[in-house]
Amino acid sequence: MNREYHKWHSPNLNRDMELIVWGHAGARVIVFPTSQGRFFDWENRKMYEPVREHLENGWVQMYCVDGVDPESWFNGGVSSGDKAHRHLQYQDYIIQEVMPFTKSKNDNNFAIATGASFGAYHSLSIALRFPEHFNRVIGMSGVYDVREWTGGYMDDYVAQGSPCEYMARESNHDHLQKIRNVELIVAIGKDDPLFGNNQWFSQMLWEKGIWHAFRIWDGNCHDWPYWERMLPTYIGGDPG
Repeated sequence: MNREYHKWHSPNLNRDMELIVWGHAGARVIVFPTSQGRFFDWENRKMYEPVREHLENGWVQMYCVDGVDPESWFNGGVSSGDKAHRHLQYQDYIIQEVMPFTKSKNDNNFAIATGASFGAYHSLSIALRFPEHFNRVIGMSGVYDVREWTGGYMDDYVAQGSPCEYMARESNHDHLQKIRNVELIVAIGKDDPLFGNNQWFSQMLWEKGIWHAFRIWDGNCHDWPYWERMLPTYIGGDPG
């Protein structure tokens, strides 16, 4: 199975960024790490194994990207606005650098964003702001409100990086229609402490007329063995 390592200096972030590619063809899957995680976390957890058939057959190609969480939401030394600013710079890095890079290696037009826990947050956050770049999003055990990292503070700028608030404030018809064109899959364990937040997020989506698959799993499910089961369940076809 094809594996590649890449590194370049990001002009959007003014720092070196790394990523790992798994697979040789198929839908381009952008994989976001968990909170304060790194690009190699999914490899270390062997998360390619549950979708090995997809990778070896050229059905999907995974791009495991690095994160900057310690410089954004988890940076306790800066303001909420500065945290949001770094997060939005990170999204610019993904859209302006990573996405063109994936297309240069693989011209498949179907793109998926996925991640678990805070990686699910990243997946939904970027897809809601830039829906034209994604066809499917798989959020596994995610959190979709950043107030925990802003001390409860929220304004229009911070809301750009907080999916629940972003959706509550979004009213542009054309943009909402672009979001409606994306297959959104939100999977959460019914005993996960984040279940209530996921319900709120789902409610925000329904209120905007955005169909999505809200999938409730038995138990807590906020751990790698469950994500290993969720990933192949939703990556290859209709969530129904």
